[in-house]
Amino acid sequence: MEKKRATQLAILANEVRKNALTGIYNAAAGHPGGSLSIADLVTYLYCEGMNVSADDPKNPDRDRLVLSKGHACPALYGILAEKGFFPKEDIATFRKIDSYLQGHPDMKKVPGVDMSTGSLGQGISAAGGMALAGKIDNKDYRVYAILGDGELEEGQVWEQAMFAPHYKLDNLTIFVDNNNLQIDGDIAEVMNPHPIDKKFESFGWNVIVTDAHDFDALEDAVTKAKATKGKPTAIILKSVKGKGVSYMENNAGWHGNAPNEEQYNQAIKELDAKIAELEASL
Repeated sequence: MEKKRATQLAILANEVRKNALTGIYNAAAGHPGGSLSIADLVTYLYCEGMNVSADDPKNPDRDRLVLSKGHACPALYGILAEKGFFPKEDIATFRKIDSYLQGHPDMKKVPGVDMSTGSLGQGISAAGGMALAGKIDNKDYRVYAILGDGELEEGQVWEQAMFAPHYKLDNLTIFVDNNNLQIDGDIAEVMNPHPIDKKFESFGWNVIVTDAHDFDALEDAVTKAKATKGKPTAIILKSVKGKGVSYMENNAGWHGNAPNEEQYNQAIKELDAKIAELEASL
């Protein structure tokens, strides 16, 4: 990827982070940590990796994204707003009683959302079903799903881990947001999922381990996934929970807490400084 394009994507990803935090702050509720850790990924997918368009969000030939870790929807809403699926000012209505932007994504109400998710483990199963349907219908679209590493504790994930290779779903790519923290702390202490890569390999997946916050690495991983035939791909993303905000990074306490006014202002100040730095390098 050209350096200029990677820089532009990094700028946009930090705008996505600002959007996510703005929604959570205004709601006084939400999940900032896991939203910030996937901001680079959703930015790459919606800008480079996927065939999607706000002009035709229900196009039957579009690629699909299932946010299996549905509580991280502030990041998804953040990129959908930036790409024109709905007005950016609506981010401030997040979780309000009359808002369509609720704490988990709703495919019936939010333009650009391909699956309603929230109960962990179910999103990856839906994604596998979408991929199988694409195969049956001889469609060329691809299906992507984003899981949390804590979500791997759900048995349903491993049912899908058997299903996708059995049906040779090479049109399915999942991303495991491996930031090593969940609501109760270190994933290795709560319910150790390691080695994540070897487990998916043992089920018959093509497995790629990469940096969640490097656009060249993301592009390389997605390109390899698209080129893989006969099996699904699991991309294990080495990420930082709370990425981009100093006091949130690698802090499990920010899994599901909203910042107060002072904390929100500090976060926005830090992200604005990073954006200015990136813009100066263009």
